[in-house]
Amino acid sequence: MVDLNNTLLGQSTDYVDQYSPDLLYPLPRKVKRDELGVSESPLPFNGVDYWNSYELSWLSASGKPQVAIAMFAFPCQSNNIIESKSFKLYLNSLNQTTFDSKEQLENTLIDDLSKVAGCQVEVSVVSLGQALDINSGDENRILIDDLDLNSFQYEVDPTLLSLSIGGHVQEKLISHLLKTNCPVTGQPDWASVLIDYSGEAISHEGLLRYIVSYRNHQDFHEQCVERIFIDIMKQCKPDSLTIYARYTRRGGLDINPLRSTEQNYAGNDRLSRQ
Repeated sequence: MVDLNNTLLGQSTDYVDQYSPDLLYPLPRKVKRDELGVSESPLPFNGVDYWNSYELSWLSASGKPQVAIAMFAFPCQSNNIIESKSFKLYLNSLNQTTFDSKEQLENTLIDDLSKVAGCQVEVSVVSLGQALDINSGDENRILIDDLDLNSFQYEVDPTLLSLSIGGHVQEKLISHLLKTNCPVTGQPDWASVLIDYSGEAISHEGLLRYIVSYRNHQDFHEQCVERIFIDIMKQCKPDSLTIYARYTRRGGLDINPLRSTEQNYAGNDRLSRQ
């Protein structure tokens, strides 16, 4: 059991502006995966957690402030996730820290984050001039939010998921109604969730009700996405499945977990709320 009282979430903290990798706080993935009955050897899915930092800053060798966007990719096979506030405080500790080059900064980030995650982490530091434009998403996706439904429930219930009459299909779905809550502070976390699958047709009505049922659920982003993936696989048994949640940012940092049966999956594309 992870003692979340030992994390920095929900506590008053001093903001350190000198390099402090000890601020990073690991949270083992195994605890929540054990709750789901997920074996770690091998995992029943592939995937990656994309994090983006929009407030990265440091000093050049001449003392000139530098700003950039940083993109991080944590493989789902890593032992740990990194508690989000500790990650933000760690990035803030770079603000008055000197690096001779962007490459030195990237290598420092890779070394520190890989050590805490327990797996090789990919890091890309991008100047604002090189930053990607906002991506509005795949125009061929089916938005399920406009279904005319009522009588929702707000506690997670996988039995809401079911198949519909429609035979074998291949669909790309999206809902902007995923809301979960931080397990420490209780603050709301907002996300758009993309569901790509092939197999027997999944009921859009049941899927939307299931997504809405997370409204009072408390868990970290990565754990919510893994729960969604496992529930859909168990209840609907698709041939292939990808779940990708794009969470809105907090404190200049967003977290975007992706879990998939496939080896090749979507990249780090921003949506309109990001």
